[in-house]
Amino acid sequence: MAKAALKVVHDAQDAGVWVFGAPLERQRASVVATDGTVTDGPYPETKEVIGGFAVVDVSSREEALKWAAKTAVACRCAQEVRELLPDPTV
Repeated sequence: MAKAALKVVHDAQDAGVWVFGAPLERQRASVVATDGTVTDGPYPETKEVIGGFAVVDVSSREEALKWAAKTAVACRCAQEVRELLPDPTV
């Protein structure tokens, strides 16, 4: 599975759409409130695990979904796709 996932990364790099990605070390999250208070959580009420993330720079949502589909096949797990807001200074 790792080789297949790395191939998708290399394909995205070769296509010029890869921005950044990383595996997550653990599922535990910390929340920092606006007053600086740190608490553990939130804890998702799901059996699904978020194992990492990838950022690609593509021209359409459809293209992002195609890359997510390649990743889903390689990782053998569903992928969540979200759009990032563009940088207003660019």
